[in-house]
Amino acid sequence: MFLFKSVVGKLWLTIIGLVVVVLLILSLFLGRFIDSIFANSKDQKLGLERLAGKIASEMSLHKDETSYIGMVNELLEAQEAKLIFVRSDRHETTGAGADDSISLIGVERMFAPGELERAFAGATVTGNFSVSTSGFGKAEFMSVATPVKDPAATNGYAGIAVVYQSLQTLEYTQWHVKLLFFFVSLIGFTMTTVFAFFLSTRITRPLRQLKKAADLISVGEYETRVTVHSSDEIGELAKTFNHMARELKQNIEALNDEKVHLSSVLRSMSDAVITFDVDGNVNLSNPQGQKIIEDWSGIEWGGQEEAKAESDGTSGDDQPDRLPEPLRPLFEQVLGDGSEHTSRVHVMDGVWSVVMAPLYSSEMMRGTVAVMRDVTEEFRLEKLRRDFVANVSHELRTPLSMLHGYSEALIDDIAVSPEEHREMVQIIYDESLRMERLVNDLLDLARMEAGHSQLNLRIVDLNLLLQRIHRKFNVFAKENGIDLICRLPREEIVLEQADEDRLEQVLTNLLDNAIRHTPRDAVITLSAVVETIDAINFAKLQVADQGSGIPAADLPYIFERFYKADKARTRGKGASGGTGLGLSIVKNIVEAHKGKVYVSSTLGVGTTFTILLPLPSMQQE
Repeated sequence: MFLFKSVVGKLWLTIIGLVVVVLLILSLFLGRFIDSIFANSKDQKLGLERLAGKIASEMSLHKDETSYIGMVNELLEAQEAKLIFVRSDRHETTGAGADDSISLIGVERMFAPGELERAFAGATVTGNFSVSTSGFGKAEFMSVATPVKDPAATNGYAGIAVVYQSLQTLEYTQWHVKLLFFFVSLIGFTMTTVFAFFLSTRITRPLRQLKKAADLISVGEYETRVTVHSSDEIGELAKTFNHMARELKQNIEALNDEKVHLSSVLRSMSDAVITFDVDGNVNLSNPQGQKIIEDWSGIEWGGQEEAKAESDGTSGDDQPDRLPEPLRPLFEQVLGDGSEHTSRVHVMDGVWSVVMAPLYSSEMMRGTVAVMRDVTEEFRLEKLRRDFVANVSHELRTPLSMLHGYSEALIDDIAVSPEEHREMVQIIYDESLRMERLVNDLLDLARMEAGHSQLNLRIVDLNLLLQRIHRKFNVFAKENGIDLICRLPREEIVLEQADEDRLEQVLTNLLDNAIRHTPRDAVITLSAVVETIDAINFAKLQVADQGSGIPAADLPYIFERFYKADKARTRGKGASGGTGLGLSIVKNIVEAHKGKVYVSSTLGVGTTFTILLPLPSMQQE
């Protein structure tokens, strides 16, 4: 089978075929030639019979048989023929020039048994015989026996004239033709094989080198070149191949540079970039996009994805690199009209801005590319901005309305008594204080968030600070029927770098909220303890009340500005209520001290605010 796959084999088989066809044609002509030779052999038999008849008729006229026979043999020698006269008494006369080696075998062996009897009876008979020789092994002869008439004889015949002629020329010619045909065939096959090897050396070797070089280039060896041995078509092919290899190397390097550049750009982008084919499979993504695909692949989106997975014959778990379900409506819209679309997608607690555009190849859409940006913080800040404006407007509108209304009442002398006049002035004063607190809180919060708030850092004894706060709020708590308890450890808790006034502001805001949202006959606990977390000592301060609690849905947002969970907590104490900025201020002050604040709450049980402030490493629990 290798011959049919090799160029040399195919050429060799082709030439062999041509030689075989030529030899077949030659054999046909040789066959016809041999047939013509055999036809001449038949003519030779007829001629020999006619010659024998003439010799026999002449012999009946001559009395001196021996001289006549010798003369005839001399004449027949040129034709490689001989004459033997056999009398009726079976005596053989050969005469001069007869071949003794042949005459010695006897006339009986020249013919088939019984043929001579027919000749003596007056019939002309023919035969073939062979004689062993040193030249060709055996010599073939043709013999003809013709009766010689003699009226004086008893049966009318004096004997028979036997003429024989050699067939050696015909056999030699056939043998020579066969030998020539054999040598011609052998030479033809030999020349064909030599020519095939010549083709292998001069033609196919450069082709094999080209194939080997092409194989090396196919596996990335773009430096491979072939040696040009000639200036013919194969040499030109080698030059063209080398030029192609150089151009291919340059193109591959350019493509790799572009790929590296594109990959660097994609990796450096903060936005997620993902490309999809028309079936929704992911073709390419940067690290940010891959993270989104991995995070979103573990989310159960509901019946739509399950129905699609069943229609595709696959499951969502087996296809993590597929189009996420939140992007499917936008993906189908882009595929439908072939234009760019922008949308905002909400996934879990995050918000994503998605820009999806079609990808074309030869005027045919082959997929889409999506650029996604996490706008959760922007969305949250925008919501805070709207809430801030609404809350500030709301918080300012009420005192301004009251200031405007009561000041008009004073101007119009609506108050008829000093008590009413004093009450209106008191209301105006209280609302102005409320506005002042709101403005001061806003300024403090703005300075903290901008990093312009200066802390007066010094050594602070938390035990003394909590005792002072307890004394400050204990009277106010008793007025509201609430028992305020302060629990402190026996050892001192000292902060080396802290702003005592700011920490007092933190505890004041927390206790104020706790008292306002705790019913009568309940307990509020103010406590402090040293706690070690991850080999770091913290001062753990807690304010725990027994109020109505905060819903779990509100807990992540209670430290936001103006956020109030009033819908779930009793807010009956204090006419003015809070501004919604206290907990936000608490969070900023605690974080400025490199601490943490968090809250835990249960509806109907109460709320606990916990503050962790880092202690010096040498202070042990």
